[in-house]
Amino acid sequence: MNRYRQAIVLFGMILPLVVLGLLFAGCFLLKGKLAASFATKQQLFKTSEAGRLQAVGMEAKIVRQRDHLAYWNELLAKEAASAVNANLSAIAEGLPSKEFQKAGFDRTTGSGGLGGGTAQHSSQIRIAFRGTFRTLQRAFLELESRMPQLQLQELRITPNPAQQDQTPLLSIQVTYTAWES
Repeated sequence: MNRYRQAIVLFGMILPLVVLGLLFAGCFLLKGKLAASFATKQQLFKTSEAGRLQAVGMEAKIVRQRDHLAYWNELLAKEAASAVNANLSAIAEGLPSKEFQKAGFDRTTGSGGLGGGTAQHSSQIRIAFRGTFRTLQRAFLELESRMPQLQLQELRITPNPAQQDQTPLLSIQVTYTAWES
């Protein structure tokens, strides 16, 4: 019976304990990997959910801005020179004719100045005015409010000699860069 005792102990006790130990170690490692994977997936889900909520918030803002986008696209689609002329005519109707006079208008071909260094389409518009400071200031404010795609490039102001019984007028020459789509 001594001969079998060593085989019984080896195959009946030690080998099953080693197999059980390997199974427990494998299960323990598997549980650790599953826990780490679960934690990683939870973090990814939280990040994804936060991104989704931000996207929903941005979409809500964008929906409210769609009307403005349509307005801007329409505004940029118009030819800048004709839009400036139309807006100046509308502005001049509301201002006193003695205090505001359009003296000249010139559109240069090609982009130059600020628009020359960019890939965005632009044109230069030169406009000359005569008028009082306050009236010209109001006209510029109105023009630049109606056409925000205009960017002031150059402004020259020279006094116009006043005659007796007249208010002193200024001569202003303005160069705008008009951004186009």
